[in-house]
Amino acid sequence: MKRIAVDGLPDDPLAAAGVFHQHWLAHVEDVLGRGEDVMLQIGSADHTHREWRLSIVAGLARKHAPQRINMVAGEGDAVDATETYLARAPGITGQYLET
Repeated sequence: MKRIAVDGLPDDPLAAAGVFHQHWLAHVEDVLGRGEDVMLQIGSADHTHREWRLSIVAGLARKHAPQRINMVAGEGDAVDATETYLARAPGITGQYLET
């Protein structure tokens, strides 16, 4: 599973979704298109970011099946533990998880 650390997103949820689409989406789709499973690591944010994040990861999971993609918000050991779990859980894809 390839971890992609997404950074540089604005605080505003609409702007953050736009920056993700403009600067990250093509790279993520390229990795999935090469047959790799992906875990997106993204910074924690308030509840206003949940919907765009879930929508992106669910859409990518549908489009690139059977490759798996999940998004994990947070930092540190909790993200590492989540990555270990996801690597061993082949049925989990399209999820947005907060640590």
